[in-house]
Amino acid sequence: MSDPGPLSFYLPPDDSGITLRQTAYAKRVVELAGLTDRNPQSHSNGGAAEAEPRRMTEEVDAMRYRRLVGSLRYLVHTRPDLAFSVGYVSRFMQRPTTEHVPVKRIIRYVAGTLDHGLYYPRCPGEAHLVGYGD
Repeated sequence: MSDPGPLSFYLPPDDSGITLRQTAYAKRVVELAGLTDRNPQSHSNGGAAEAEPRRMTEEVDAMRYRRLVGSLRYLVHTRPDLAFSVGYVSRFMQRPTTEHVPVKRIIRYVAGTLDHGLYYPRCPGEAHLVGYGD
């Protein structure tokens, strides 16, 4: 066993509270999608509602689609603002088609909001954060 030290990768030091964010991982997801040179979005436009599973359109590489959606599902742990959209596009992992372009919109949104995460302000008094693992 080894002690890697403080969790500075996911928990940057902050005296006012704890911020959970995955900025480096989000950047890797954007690179994986090949959208680093595209215009990022700083707001969600509800693009998930545009994908309809009934239309017959050209199929895309299912492995790449699954990898992108899987990466986004992991990112949802610290980005609850993505939960609905990522859950919606997860429905089409069996046979993704060109109709399911909201994944690109979600990733452009991630690119525009890389530093978003969860913030837990410090409680007054002697509150301690305790976590258990198996």
